Amino acid sequence: MISVRLRKVMLVAAVVAVALASNAVVFAQEAGAAGGDNRSVLHLFGAALGLGMIVIGAALGIGRFAAAAAEGIARQPAAADKITGAVNLPLFLLEGVAILAEVFVLLIVLMNGRP
Repeated sequence: MISVRLRKVMLVAAVVAVALASNAVVFAQEAGAAGGDNRSVLHLFGAALGLGMIVIGAALGIGRFAAAAAEGIARQPAAADKITGAVNLPLFLLEGVAILAEVFVLLIVLMNGRP
């Protein structure tokens, strides 16, 4: 069962995601309407915010895995090898996804404005 605190966090994350997704429609302009250079720095803010959320999410996930593994080993010291082996793969996958997301954010920032 999901705790009340986790439900609140998930609700806030959903509201923030909807707000960020609607920004493109709200701040849309026609070409040249802004005057001068049509490039904006809002993409940098969005990339920084997304990167921060990625890092926080990965840190929370890795922390939960590590805490669960430590508790399992404390309860069953004889099964330490099995617990460690079972926890390693999800940890590596979680960290790999976080690193890939960071690379994608970097590519978005570096490739913005180029055809």
